[in-house]
Amino acid sequence: MQLIYKINYHFLHNEVEKHWPGDHQMKNRLSIIEEPNNPAEPQMVRMAYLSVIGSHKVNGVAALHSSLVKQKLFPEFDELWPDKIVNVTNGVTPRRWLANCNPELAELIDSTLKSDWQSDLARLGELKIWADDPEFQKKFAQIKRDNKMALASVIDELCGVKVNPDAIFDVQIKRLHEYKRQQLNLLHIMAVYRRLLEDPDLDVPHRVFIFAAKAAPGYLVAKNIIYAINRLADRVNNDRRIIDKLKVIFLPNYRVSLAEKIIPAADVSEQISTAGFEASGTGNMKLALNGALTIGTMDGANVEIAEEVGEENIFIFGKTVDEVSDLRQRGYNPRDIYQHNEELKAVIDWLASGDLSPDEPDAFRPLVESLLDSDYFLTLADYQSYSDAHDRIVKAWKAPSYWWRMAIINTASMGKFSSDRSIADYCKTIWNIGL
Repeated sequence: MQLIYKINYHFLHNEVEKHWPGDHQMKNRLSIIEEPNNPAEPQMVRMAYLSVIGSHKVNGVAALHSSLVKQKLFPEFDELWPDKIVNVTNGVTPRRWLANCNPELAELIDSTLKSDWQSDLARLGELKIWADDPEFQKKFAQIKRDNKMALASVIDELCGVKVNPDAIFDVQIKRLHEYKRQQLNLLHIMAVYRRLLEDPDLDVPHRVFIFAAKAAPGYLVAKNIIYAINRLADRVNNDRRIIDKLKVIFLPNYRVSLAEKIIPAADVSEQISTAGFEASGTGNMKLALNGALTIGTMDGANVEIAEEVGEENIFIFGKTVDEVSDLRQRGYNPRDIYQHNEELKAVIDWLASGDLSPDEPDAFRPLVESLLDSDYFLTLADYQSYSDAHDRIVKAWKAPSYWWRMAIINTASMGKFSSDRSIADYCKTIWNIGL
């Protein structure tokens, strides 16, 4: 603490006083030591401030993230030291996340490009000229189906459920947290199931919704979401009325080795966090690299993925960062949306009814109360836009040449998201060393 006090003294009296002479409010705002409003409460150390003051550089891990760090989190520090806060967008290694986990696709790329794309991922851009080629599309689609067959075997082994490899494999794999909004996915699946119960002959493609995630041990609502997904899966996967048009899978013990089996088989990549909450994400990069189409908000690295693949090759939905902020300022009442969206109200009421857990009728009360009483992560606010985006996915799937063109474009556009580029950016922007 003596060192922290000394650092704070020199920072306030040398740096802050020099930039904002005589501004005691600014000193109070930027002090490492936060003074409580109530004198009975203890002082607190602003650890983030200490880290900014003590660091050579501070970086966000996606363009949007870095912008928010500058504008929302540390605006005064950015004014004081305009060159300190920088951006280095995350990357993933193509050696593990394509060549190793998807060898068939790597072989197709090798035979098509005949170049060392693994060490220069930007070379994948050369695949774009093949995006409309029927023969290349056929090979690309067959590789995807082979990977789906392999994942179907894993699903059967781990979950005892047989899935159709010709269905859309819709994947959400990431830490279970309300801001990542697995609950939004859950509500939509319930709505799809409800539609099929009303009309089993509905002209929709077969779909397999695949989850894998872990929650923090004490995170009650997150564990409640896991439980709800699994109870819904039990119901859906054993319901003969819907003629196997819908399956729900929650793969246990999510880990890297399991991700390596899921990612090459994914058709749809769920990247649906509330805008402004995801720093970057790398699952979105891995999935797109393997030819999955993203349904996502303009959050984290989704923004840059959309720039690279083109808005016509991604399914964007939901409120932007500014719209989220504006809604909060105006006052958000999730019950208003609940009362005025008939389908959404029906599925939430169904979840609350205890029908999915007759042995525990109040099992999902924590989740329902979270959605209706606060909905901090705006699940209900983005529901209709999310549902509409899924309708666009269904429409695209029904046009195979269009779908596989988009999938190839996604793989071909991931050159920016190599970890090699990330490390080169760190060398140039932060470490000041040459490669």
